[in-house]
Amino acid sequence: MRSFSGPSVAGRKVLITGAARGIGAALARKLAARGAHVALLGLEPELLAEVAAECGDAPWRYCDVADRAQVERVVEALVAELGGLDVLVANAGIAKQMAMIGGDPSVLEETLAVNVLGVAYAVQAAGPHLARPGGYVLMMSSISTAVQLPLAGAYSASAAAVESLAGTLRCELRQTGARVGISYFAEIDTDMTSRGFGTAAAHTGLGETSLTGVSPIGPAVDALERAIARRRKTVVSPWWVSLVLPVRPLAQLLVQRLLGKRVARAIEIARTEDVPFTTTQPARPRRMER
Repeated sequence: MRSFSGPSVAGRKVLITGAARGIGAALARKLAARGAHVALLGLEPELLAEVAAECGDAPWRYCDVADRAQVERVVEALVAELGGLDVLVANAGIAKQMAMIGGDPSVLEETLAVNVLGVAYAVQAAGPHLARPGGYVLMMSSISTAVQLPLAGAYSASAAAVESLAGTLRCELRQTGARVGISYFAEIDTDMTSRGFGTAAAHTGLGETSLTGVSPIGPAVDALERAIARRRKTVVSPWWVSLVLPVRPLAQLLVQRLLGKRVARAIEIARTEDVPFTTTQPARPRRMER
């Protein structure tokens, strides 16, 4: 009987940023198991080495995506080891709560450096290898482009910026035959979610549970695999995110009504609560200093 299994990731050469933990690591394992050739970069060498070993001794490098020169050097090295490149998954990202008034402005600076500049640097370094028929860039955004939660302004701003970068890149690559995808995920069961929402301020503002509940990582990774295989424009997880995106103003209004007066107390706590980024960051020069 003839098979109608559809496109496969087998044989694809895929570079994944932020691959030491969470979605990046799970996606690397999934793609390798399906026959793809993966290369990994991130900030945690021991974890990266473990993931790489589980992916058939895949090539990997330490890399701070907020350092443009480092990204250019590491991407070229990994592409050479892969023998080419078909897919870039710009997955590296961080989060940390910040009150817009009275919060630490360096949180915004660091978040944009990693989540926005890091994506742009990876795209610019890998782009020459992907601007051709069959090339695919997958950028990771969030449902926070549709619903902005209190204390998550830095992360929401970065997700919106990534969405804009993806739209721009899609226009610029259209004539080359390459495609660009963007993911919109809600709260997925990863370290990023548990650490980002596991604060006193978040518990005060959102209660003991999130507004939507935390979704398992498996369906999100499956959706990413299908997107890479088919070079899809949009990836969502859970499924209901696709219903929220078209009604962004209404979704935002509903969230504001649900949170009510708890937000003021949460902001007060966040101004003094000392919490780390969801991934420990290397020391960097202050970009906003004059």
